[in-house]
Amino acid sequence: MASFESIASETQAALPRRSLAARLGITSVPRAELRRRYTQPGSKFIGIMGADVHYVDEGGDDNSDKVIVMIHGFASSLHTWDVLAGQLARNYRVIRLDLPPFGVTGPLRTTSGEIETMNLPTYRRFIDTFMQALGITRATLIGNSLGGLISWDYAVRHRGAVERLVLIDAAGFPMKLPIYIGLFNSALVRMSAPWWLPEAIVKSAVRNVYGDPRRLPAPTLRRYIEFFHGEGTRTAIGKMVPTLDFADLDTDVLKTLDVPTLVLWGTKDRWIPPAHADEFVRRIPGSRLVRYDGLGHIPMEEAPERVMQDLSCFLDLSAAGGLGG
Repeated sequence: MASFESIASETQAALPRRSLAARLGITSVPRAELRRRYTQPGSKFIGIMGADVHYVDEGGDDNSDKVIVMIHGFASSLHTWDVLAGQLARNYRVIRLDLPPFGVTGPLRTTSGEIETMNLPTYRRFIDTFMQALGITRATLIGNSLGGLISWDYAVRHRGAVERLVLIDAAGFPMKLPIYIGLFNSALVRMSAPWWLPEAIVKSAVRNVYGDPRRLPAPTLRRYIEFFHGEGTRTAIGKMVPTLDFADLDTDVLKTLDVPTLVLWGTKDRWIPPAHADEFVRRIPGSRLVRYDGLGHIPMEEAPERVMQDLSCFLDLSAAGGLGG
């Protein structure tokens, strides 16, 4: 089980050097190789919508009726929750997954083998199918970024199925896409990225989501790079990004939510404006906001001990009815 200390001391030993072709993004990392490198002892796979979806289901036993589902953000993976999941699994059944087209899962494919476009309707079908396949009828949802959008949208669509909601630097309100994502709105980038995308761009993007890039361990950075260079992922991202328009989302429906909600946000988030945290709290009745000075877009990865402290307090209070639960 991961600990706060283990993440802080994650090995910085020299990693095997990637080939020039790999560093330039001329080659892709095969799915089988990603599975070999990045699955965990508790990894499982389930066939959904043309993909073998990678997930980890831990805890359980006496906690089978206390379920937490953790949903990561754009270009991330279930590994972003490693430390928090290890802590939470002591008292809950914790399920986390690699959203398509990211992580070990990779792209969804149509019956003809074409890569699916991951727009919001497709994500809705996907997450509904995943929850049904695992028999999850009621759970606490914890979502970051894109995963935060999927989480609150699920809560709106499935009244009574979400026990508690945690939104960490969540998407949903109109915004200008971060430059590293917005690049894929260029037809030239979409055409060239599957065949040439230097890892230097990916490195810059990953460092940008940390409030302090010095906290980013080398193995974590390598994982992000290899997932982004995973077979089929760049093609899928090129199809996905032009659909990322939040202007038409009905965020006023959040005013009708009756779910204990905690909003967590890094003050140095360069991807989603910190002002959006206030918008979530303004709309969701009874929600509570915690800001993290100096942290970026993924505070649960950058400083898990700080996030875990607030999560523990929220989960205990809401379970006891102290936050409207």
